[in-house]
Amino acid sequence: MFDTRISRRAALMGAGAVAAWAASPARAMLQAAGSLPVPAFIDSLIAKMTVEEKAGQLTILPAAWGGGVATALNPPTNGPSFEQQLEEVAKMRLTGVFNGNGAEMARRMQTVAMTRARLKIPLLFAADVIHGHRTIFPVPVGEAAAFDPDLAERTARMASYEGAAAGIDWTFAPMVDIARDQRWGRTMEGAGEDTLLGEVIAAARVRGFQGKDLKANDAMLACAKHFAAYGAAEAGLDYSTVDVSERTLREVYLPPFKTAFDEGALSAMASFNEISGVPSTGSEWLMRKILRDEWRFEGFVVSDYTGDMEMIDHGFAADAREAAKLAFLAGVDMSMTSGFYRDHLPDLVAKGEVPIALVDESVRKVLAMKARLGLFEDPFRRIDAKREKARSRTREAIALSRESGRKSIVMLKNDGDLLPLPKSGKKIAIIGPFAEGKRDINGPWVVYGDNALAIDLASGVRGAVADKGSVSVTLGSGVEAPLPGGIAAAVAAANAADVVILAIGESENMSGEAQSRAEIVIPAPQMELAEAVARTGKPIVVVLKNGRALALDGAVLAAPAILVTWFLGSEGGNATADVLFGDYSPAGRLPCSFPRSPGQQPYYYNHKPTGRPNPEGPLQPYKAHYRGIPNSALFPFGHGLTYGKIGYSDLSVPGTLAWDGEIAVSAKITNSGSRAVEEVVQLYIRDRVASVTRPVRELKAFRKLALAPGASETVTFKLRREQLLFIGRENKPTVEPGLFDLWIAPSAEAEGVKAQFTLAA
Repeated sequence: MFDTRISRRAALMGAGAVAAWAASPARAMLQAAGSLPVPAFIDSLIAKMTVEEKAGQLTILPAAWGGGVATALNPPTNGPSFEQQLEEVAKMRLTGVFNGNGAEMARRMQTVAMTRARLKIPLLFAADVIHGHRTIFPVPVGEAAAFDPDLAERTARMASYEGAAAGIDWTFAPMVDIARDQRWGRTMEGAGEDTLLGEVIAAARVRGFQGKDLKANDAMLACAKHFAAYGAAEAGLDYSTVDVSERTLREVYLPPFKTAFDEGALSAMASFNEISGVPSTGSEWLMRKILRDEWRFEGFVVSDYTGDMEMIDHGFAADAREAAKLAFLAGVDMSMTSGFYRDHLPDLVAKGEVPIALVDESVRKVLAMKARLGLFEDPFRRIDAKREKARSRTREAIALSRESGRKSIVMLKNDGDLLPLPKSGKKIAIIGPFAEGKRDINGPWVVYGDNALAIDLASGVRGAVADKGSVSVTLGSGVEAPLPGGIAAAVAAANAADVVILAIGESENMSGEAQSRAEIVIPAPQMELAEAVARTGKPIVVVLKNGRALALDGAVLAAPAILVTWFLGSEGGNATADVLFGDYSPAGRLPCSFPRSPGQQPYYYNHKPTGRPNPEGPLQPYKAHYRGIPNSALFPFGHGLTYGKIGYSDLSVPGTLAWDGEIAVSAKITNSGSRAVEEVVQLYIRDRVASVTRPVRELKAFRKLALAPGASETVTFKLRREQLLFIGRENKPTVEPGLFDLWIAPSAEAEGVKAQFTLAA
């Protein structure tokens, strides 16, 4: 077992985390070696293979023995039976399968590969282990709210510890797409709208999944996805067109991928979308020029689920054969689900349309990865049914789920210090469709977790209070449809209580892949419930369940206290109760801005000022804002309250940063409240004048600071010219001398403390 306690790294993040990337063992190994070694036997093995067998090594398929949730996570296919799939293994027609049914399935398949297949090449078993395996942690965007890379690393490590025990060699995670439009359903799978936070979390999750040794039986190969700009889909519509400048691509969407690869991730997944008219799966510019030639990436690229097939509907390929050719020549090494490489590469090679040398290169990458995972030494190293059971949902894993859950909760409001609630002496009515029930707890993109084993809100609250009889539970409404008599029952429950916990928001199937929403609001039946309960006059704590930022209004926004609880996983109810009753002071910060209206989307804090920004104060005509709405967030990126009283003061910023120098900037952070808290201190800058217009603010570092009641601490950040770089007119990093604004603040739109400095020539 491994240590899941908080390390010192949890106390210092942002600039410190960036420095940690440079010190990464994986990165140092890559730089020292210059290139990843390929075992000598690989080339001799390739020489023995037929082109059909080579095409099989470049083909991964859904596991025929999957079933349950795994079957529902992707579009249906007319795949083979398990026995038929075993025959395909014997004929070397596939390199592996994904989202299978545990160690026993893997054992049977690997046995066929090692006893009946001609060349005895081990299979590779993959899965969507996104935010936990059997033990489920918060959805990634929720966990990103903790602003805690150490936590992200530890939950990924635990997911790998469990998943690898079930025979999984390779996880299709982390997703490192930047999500600036909250209508996009897959916002829940990433780290939000900011590139720096995305980089920090991407690096942490790669470290967690892969561990210190890829051959270890608790390590899984990480896969950075979806390359590239999947989160930039027009209007937040999943699978839709992406049309962004190369500058925006390089400045916003590509850096988390580069960071993940620098941290040691050796696989990438192509995105479904097109970029400027060319599907990523068929983009040689992405897969070869940037990924291989510019970044020197030495891993392999897999298509997304039928990504090569979808180039036909894109209108980019005429048929399956051409789609296979375009994807392969572009640099996608492995085809997922479609079988196009298996079916068409041999003929494409025979007719001279695809060089056999390129096929051998891709096969070499895949076989070398199997070797790095230790599969040639021991094909069964991760396949052990007893180990699978022993590592599943351990006491340490459950404790980590609870820790990560409470650290992910963001408190948006707490008017009148309604929270924390007392554990005795008050009657509590939990009202709403998420008040209780073994559903909608784990969240989207869970293949192996079970909501039946998760802790719901009512159970968590009852476990925290002195008298379980003081808690009533009333659904009041369905998620998207009213319940007969529901509002009347809810009003009666509220009238009988001293305080209401209103559990509303999104269900699991409202976030995730293919779940873009035109209106990112609380569904109408739930709003009717909220308005009715609010009319009772009882104090309301809103507990939001959500996989994205939402536009809040009406009685929900008017409630004195609002908690964003995302989908928190196995211990969701207990984690929420920890915050509700003060056993833990909320410390989460929004990784994505909550807009004032759905019509503001896409909204992100680091937007450009435009030539007509509205000055401070009332809205003015002919300025950059919607009618009646400021061009700002309702609750901005980085926002989150604690149970303390936090003040920022005593800013110290040297007036000049030398071109090759470094300055230390600092501020005093004080907790004048009566409770211990953790404050996320954030450093922002603005380049006032540049050859390319710059955003109104950009996050450059952050630090999570523990403060006792009445305590103060001076937080210091180091700033160098390299942190001020932007992508210039030549699409290369640059910066010019000049004036910069600087804030040390509690959010992207809070004033905090502000000064200016000059970057000298």
